[in-house]
Amino acid sequence: MKDQRGFALVVTLLVTALLVALVVEFISDVYVDTSARQNYVDGQQASILAESGVTGAVKILQVTLAAQSDFTSLRDQWAKPLEIPDENGDLRVIIEEENGKLNLNYVAGPNGEFNLQYAEPAAMLFKGLKLPADDLLDSLADWIDTNDLPKPGGGESAYYNSRKPPCAASNGPLLTLEELAMVRGFDNRTFSQVAPFVTVHASFAEGAFVNINTAPKEVLLALDGQMTDTLAERIIDYRKVTPFKNLGKLAEVAGMKTIVASIKTPLRTRGSIYRIRSQGTVGGTTRIIEAVVSLAAASSPETLYWREY
Repeated sequence: MKDQRGFALVVTLLVTALLVALVVEFISDVYVDTSARQNYVDGQQASILAESGVTGAVKILQVTLAAQSDFTSLRDQWAKPLEIPDENGDLRVIIEEENGKLNLNYVAGPNGEFNLQYAEPAAMLFKGLKLPADDLLDSLADWIDTNDLPKPGGGESAYYNSRKPPCAASNGPLLTLEELAMVRGFDNRTFSQVAPFVTVHASFAEGAFVNINTAPKEVLLALDGQMTDTLAERIIDYRKVTPFKNLGKLAEVAGMKTIVASIKTPLRTRGSIYRIRSQGTVGGTTRIIEAVVSLAAASSPETLYWREY
């Protein structure tokens, strides 16, 4: 009889332990499911918030460009980071002008010949960043051109097919800045060094040019071999006070009069293509939308690039 009571006690303990385990698992599943559902909702709201940031940025740009027909500069409202804290979430928007950067798609033509208006500044930019300029230019030309004849420091389809995973040379212009990381020589370190100063986007009607009002010092130094740190700083100091409203004003910067005529790269004082990075955060969940828009046409903006992550 005592053995039966002992056995019943053991069974009771086992059943109790099983019930406790089931309850704990149920509570855990409910918590995980609720958390996952909340994270999903937060993610959706953060995505909408980020998208609204892009829409707002485009409106700011449209107002600025409509009011200023001659120039855009880093003194404009769009150049200041936009931060909007809210009880339901936070929004942060940063806008960069792509026209203040060197366009790599114009370094070489379809036949593989270098376009000196853009190849020479690109070479000076790479050298200024302590990168192997000749090899990088060769790789860019081979990636863009339509032939299959590799340059000494470049690579065509035979090279790219030997990589893991294999791929083929584009034989056309770079469609996104991220595509540059696929080009021979542009490893992660090189890409991160170059990315802030280059673009692959241009207006079909306007072509590629550099806005002297928004170009960073590294790009200014690459415009001509006679450009020095002192001259680049003078340009930056000048435009902080008075943005260049026409290219003739550039000659008024001390030391620039004789250099202006020798600059090959097309220059402007007004941009039309912008990179927008909009970050929405809701309940600890963040969504980021990065978009490149062209406002070259007065009728409506054109989205050239869109990525959400």
